[in-house]
Amino acid sequence: MSKLSRRAAPVLVGAALIGTLAGCGGMTPRESRNTAVGAGIGALGGALISGGDVGTTVGGAVVGGVIGNVITDDRHRR
Repeated sequence: MSKLSRRAAPVLVGAALIGTLAGCGGMTPRESRNTAVGAGIGALGGALISGGDVGTTVGGAVVGGVIGNVITDDRHRR
């Protein structure tokens, strides 16, 4: 990993975390849990597939979080 990407990695991960938490404000506890689980699984998958590449790991977390949120059937909003 280059010197620049080692410095940028914590900033990118922090920005992704802040963005994720800010987007969870109006979600039900079930939606929040499923989004977090999806993001964790996506990050793990991205890291394993890419051998630890930061961009792929963050991308996997984003995709996993979206999928976890979308597949949540919220019975209370209907």
